[in-house]
Amino acid sequence: MNANTFMQTAIFIVVLIALAIPLGRYMTHVLDGSSAVVRKIGRPIETFLYRLAGVDPEAEMSWKHYALAVLLFNALGALVLYAILRLQGILPANPQGMAGMTPDGAFNTAVSFVTNTNWQDYGGESTLGYLAQMLGLTVQNFLSAATGIAVLIALIRGFKRHSAKTIGNFWVDLTRTTLYVLAPLAVIIALVFVSQGAIQNFKAYQDVPTLQTTTYQVPKTDAQGNAVKDAKGNPVMQDAKADKQTLAMGPVASQEAIKMLGTNGGGFFNANSAHPYENPTPFANFVQMIAMLVIPAALCVVFGLTIGDRRQGYAVLAAMTIAFAGACWAEISAEQAGNPLYASLKVDTNASALQAGGNMEGKETRFGIAQSGIFSVATTSASCGAVTSMHDSLTPLGGLVPMLLIQLGEVIFGGVGSGLYGMLAFALLAVFVAGLMIGRTPEYVGKKIESFEMKMVSIVILLTPLLVLAGTSVAVLTSAGTAGILNPGAHGFSEVLYAFSSAANNNGSAFAGLTVNTPFYNVMLGIAMWFGRFGSIVPILAIAGSLAAKKRLAVTAGTLPTHGPLFVVLLLGTLLLVGALTYVPALALGPIVEHITMIAGH
Repeated sequence: MNANTFMQTAIFIVVLIALAIPLGRYMTHVLDGSSAVVRKIGRPIETFLYRLAGVDPEAEMSWKHYALAVLLFNALGALVLYAILRLQGILPANPQGMAGMTPDGAFNTAVSFVTNTNWQDYGGESTLGYLAQMLGLTVQNFLSAATGIAVLIALIRGFKRHSAKTIGNFWVDLTRTTLYVLAPLAVIIALVFVSQGAIQNFKAYQDVPTLQTTTYQVPKTDAQGNAVKDAKGNPVMQDAKADKQTLAMGPVASQEAIKMLGTNGGGFFNANSAHPYENPTPFANFVQMIAMLVIPAALCVVFGLTIGDRRQGYAVLAAMTIAFAGACWAEISAEQAGNPLYASLKVDTNASALQAGGNMEGKETRFGIAQSGIFSVATTSASCGAVTSMHDSLTPLGGLVPMLLIQLGEVIFGGVGSGLYGMLAFALLAVFVAGLMIGRTPEYVGKKIESFEMKMVSIVILLTPLLVLAGTSVAVLTSAGTAGILNPGAHGFSEVLYAFSSAANNNGSAFAGLTVNTPFYNVMLGIAMWFGRFGSIVPILAIAGSLAAKKRLAVTAGTLPTHGPLFVVLLLGTLLLVGALTYVPALALGPIVEHITMIAGH
């Protein structure tokens, strides 16, 4: 990692933190209702929405009631999105006449967008019409992101309150998050993207003439579309020519904004953020990376301010930032090193090493290795899944970094809301381990951590590895799973492991090279996405309810400080030891053995 790439990474982190701190202060005040924006501007809108939905904003919920509201709301969202995807062939705002998705494809996509995963096994511009993109996918981009933030706010209230039976009102948290945070920021970012050249229209796709005409041969077909064959049974070929190219249009900038801001990641186009209509300039690319991480970083500030000790929030933010910087260093270094086998491969006696500048395969030349590396780390740190480069083309160690970031539970910044509540679960585990070492009952921010909390933490931490490893095992042991593997050996295993890691941890990026648009993978990955999301949310809310009912303990001489450098190291150590070691055997079969094979010259 040279000085230039180091500076690019440093500038990105500085800008991110500089924006996250004021945003965190703003979010704290709007989410607790104390902001003038809520009291003087948004109150009439809020009141109208609550009356329209029949919601009493003053009625708070127990953790069980809150969890039930989350589950029912998102289940209904999945059903509505499934219906839109299946029926889009007869729905309006579909200028290209896209047909409805298959049952298994619609199931996978509906679960994917409701769970904030946005896994896509289809090309957006060739599969979905404008209504499905806007009313279906974009709406869920907002609602899934708001759900994650609402669950986190409920958990933070659990730390703040004492001797309480309630943790807030899900409908109020959902409304305020959408109305005061996601919607206005998405509008601003969408306008920035439009100013940079991202498209935003409702035109039909445009046919434009190409600079030259290409002539090629295709099989001749009959009226039924069957190939015409000669006397020997061979297809009869005929000349065809290509003198035009079809350019996809659509409301791209608006979806792109919430795609990044809500750490969703699903692209309007199949090429995702590598497509110039989604990501037209280096400045737009920088804004996309900031948008991915700014709310997750700001929520650390919200945590500290809400519980009355901002140092606690900054400690968690510091741990995330250190881990992120280390991942950037590892990722960019691996890609700049490239494949060492090319160092001795010369096309003639005067040719230099083919990868002297690093591994540019699968990367956008507009952004280069440094920006592509930061983007790859950001998108897999942020549970976003958007891509500007082909992860399947990364070096073995370069592919290991984003895979491991996902497998850590998407807690290094992570998804909006879900990243921090996952990291707080690791924080509870860290203080529990520290308590065992010094022989004291563990405490965190004034709350005693007992057996119930640790049982729920265990579910949160162990559920996704179970889904990932069990799903990968089934896939590589069944013919339906192995049928989709196009690359044999270690890399093919890595593709399957990455797919289930991405699904269960609600990331949505892929290694590609794996055919997943099949009933087997659509159903298996859909199940992993659903339980990976809501199987973690329920125990998190149970922890919130348990903590809210407890009294706040006073700080004593024996209390473990959880706001200094020692705790940051303890938290990072717990994250790596518990989160990473779970996957070491699986990683050894994939990217690690692939790297060893590469450096051995095979």
